[in-house]
Amino acid sequence: MTTILLLAVLSIIVWAIFTYNLFVRDKNLIKEAWSGIDVQLKRRHNLIPNLVASVQGYSKHEKTLFENITQKRSEAVKVESIKEKAPAESDLSGMLKNLFVAVENYPDLKASENFLTLHNQLVEIEDQLQYARRYYNGAVRNYNIRVESFPSNVVAAIFNFKQDNFFEITLATEKAAPEVKL
Repeated sequence: MTTILLLAVLSIIVWAIFTYNLFVRDKNLIKEAWSGIDVQLKRRHNLIPNLVASVQGYSKHEKTLFENITQKRSEAVKVESIKEKAPAESDLSGMLKNLFVAVENYPDLKASENFLTLHNQLVEIEDQLQYARRYYNGAVRNYNIRVESFPSNVVAAIFNFKQDNFFEITLATEKAAPEVKL
């Protein structure tokens, strides 16, 4: 009888250790995935001054827009928490969308090789950012499922593993869905 009890206790301990290690693995996958997002956001932040500078040469009366983009970029760079980063980056994306709307008024600028190169780089960066975001959110989803699911939620409660936040961002190059009126 004591052997059976000892085996049961030992099995529970082995299972708890295994489950704990799965949580550690999931947290490390989330960190890795976040670093992918962070790299793309830094690439995007580095591109923005060049993009603004190329448009500034054509448009002197869009000064407020340029200042707002610069301010939003500075704010987005300073934010460190994932929960606050998404709204800051979405605000920056909104400003970039305004920049592209302003560019529509300058056909010479739209045809400029420098502007087109910068725009294409932004599109590429935002595509990579979208892939990184999907990977990150998948890692967070898997971790959150483990945090909520029985019996692993017991280990999560004991070792204080909490649900993580998804990263949602609106990208400057996303097209708005067309409005359909019936």
